Amino acid sequence: MEYEVVKTIDARGSFCPGPMMELVRAIKSVDVGQVVDLISSDKGSELEIPKWCEKAGHKLLEMKKEGEATHYIVQKGEKRRRKKKKE
Repeated sequence: MEYEVVKTIDARGSFCPGPMMELVRAIKSVDVGQVVDLISSDKGSELEIPKWCEKAGHKLLEMKKEGEATHYIVQKGEKRRRKKKKE
């Protein structure tokens, strides 16, 4: 899979919700279609990040283990519009 990472966040040693908050901040700072690499050693990231990507409309391109840490390669998607609640 080919992609160009424009931002890498090393969140090793940070625990929930740290890595997720750093990823959210990084995604907000890049353009749609650009790719961010989050490196996290927090086990909770394995569940949180894929769910958040799906919910927020971003694409998890790859998850790759590197020793005790995992790289989460995320491509920023289009901003989703929130559905208005029916009154």
